[in-house]
Amino acid sequence: MILLLLSFVGLSSGCLMLLEVSPRELRQDLSHTLMHLPSRQLALGKRVRLAQHPKKLKRWRANIQEAKAILQQTGQGNKIGLLAVSSLALAIVGAILGMLLHNGWLAPVLAGGLALCPVWIVIFSSTFYKKRLHAELETALSIITTSYLRSENILAAVEENLSYLNPPVSDVFQAFLAESKLIHSNLHLALQQLQERINDSVFQEWCAALISCQEDRTLKSTLMPIVAKLSDMRVISADLDYQLYEPLKEFLTMALLMLGNIPLLYFLNRDWFHSLTNSMPGQMVLALCGVALFVGFAAVIQLTRPLEYKR
Repeated sequence: MILLLLSFVGLSSGCLMLLEVSPRELRQDLSHTLMHLPSRQLALGKRVRLAQHPKKLKRWRANIQEAKAILQQTGQGNKIGLLAVSSLALAIVGAILGMLLHNGWLAPVLAGGLALCPVWIVIFSSTFYKKRLHAELETALSIITTSYLRSENILAAVEENLSYLNPPVSDVFQAFLAESKLIHSNLHLALQQLQERINDSVFQEWCAALISCQEDRTLKSTLMPIVAKLSDMRVISADLDYQLYEPLKEFLTMALLMLGNIPLLYFLNRDWFHSLTNSMPGQMVLALCGVALFVGFAAVIQLTRPLEYKR
């Protein structure tokens, strides 16, 4: 198996050298192809039924769709192809690793689990992005609302506080100012587009209240209670932060214990180790351990998410 693997790597490298294609160009072309794959057109009747009764995605499909949505919301939609290439490469590595271990039961488990690892990493890293976004939104909305209550001019309020804002919130409000001053003077339309630039329920509620204030200035008193929701979320999140990451700590501890027992068994009892790695029941046990490991990791990712305000 090792000789066949080395032969495959040498053959692939020779083909790339003959075609004068670098690995980086191959990765970019493959990611571009995966991003722009033509989607199969459904029948009109089926599309109408899906629009009336949308089917909720579950399990790994929901994770993949959520990872794509996160990349698009964070302005990294061009990395969706790279995500697909990484998943494909890790799936191949997992299958090869299972075959090198001479365990046909473990090969599909490693292939499927490693293929979903980039998706889980994107979902887990979005936790830190959302925390930073909530902190910046709390500061930005607080100072902008205070200035707006004084001047009753949202453009002036945003412009005088823009230097105190940090990315990614500053980029959003800077685009709002540029659109309102240089493109068109329709403030309602600019606020509606501002509302769509950040996928946060409190921010969208604040923008909706701000749109209502353009028609009735007496409604400006509703802005500060909306901003206060971000402060409440920060306080509650700080109190529950330890509890949110407790499942991750327990999972990592149990995963290390489970994986560490396999080489430890080699030094304690060679016969048991060979029964575990060479016999069919032992290989099936290893495959079940791999399934439990990946399923547990997916469940932990779902639990360690930042708190969000929902009405």
